Amino acid sequence: MSVHFAFLVLQEHPYGREMLRVLLMHGLRPSVIVEEVSRVADEEREKFIARMAGQPLPPTLADLAAGFNITHQKVDDHNSPACREMLEKLAPDLLVLGGTRIIRPHILAIPPRGTLNAHPGLLPWLRGSASVGWALYKDLPVGVTVHFLDPDVDTGPIILQRQLPVNRGDTYESINGRVSTLAGELVAEALTLFERGEVKGTPQDASIGETLRVIPPQLLEEAKARLAEGHYHHFAD
Repeated sequence: MSVHFAFLVLQEHPYGREMLRVLLMHGLRPSVIVEEVSRVADEEREKFIARMAGQPLPPTLADLAAGFNITHQKVDDHNSPACREMLEKLAPDLLVLGGTRIIRPHILAIPPRGTLNAHPGLLPWLRGSASVGWALYKDLPVGVTVHFLDPDVDTGPIILQRQLPVNRGDTYESINGRVSTLAGELVAEALTLFERGEVKGTPQDASIGETLRVIPPQLLEEAKARLAEGHYHHFAD
């Protein structure tokens, strides 16, 4: 049975564009794309483009949607009354996030089967922002976790997670690009489990890990240098 899901994404967010590209490649089509056009969207888009600098960007959301005849709506805030009203009328079974602001409980309450998020890090060890940079700085594995969203930051039950192989010669930017693709692949796997009625969420241990803000530039440069010098201890080889 196909899953009726809405795809929420900030305007032209590269993480979300890559996720949507991978979902469509696997035959998983959202009922609607709800794109937020806002200052927050502009800031987050530029932040992620910088993290993926030099990597090929996926097609625009409009181009992706046009090829599959997907309804494409725009809002000024995913937490707004207008967005809430739209989603209540569409009545999706599930929300899938492709790079958004923090989604508030009144939106999370709409889909009866929950909201999926693909966190670009391995939970519960690294919650919050800039997980790739923090993983490299703290000498931890890089990966992606698909989890149910709850009102707190990256604390919901885990559905799937996978470590990303990091190779010698990889850069911070290339790793971020590949993490985006892995996020799409894991969301596709999770949606397939939903279709089969086999999805399960494993609660996180709240005593493990930490919630982090954006990594300071100086620490990020240290992380990049360690990676380039081969001092990272989780290379695939």
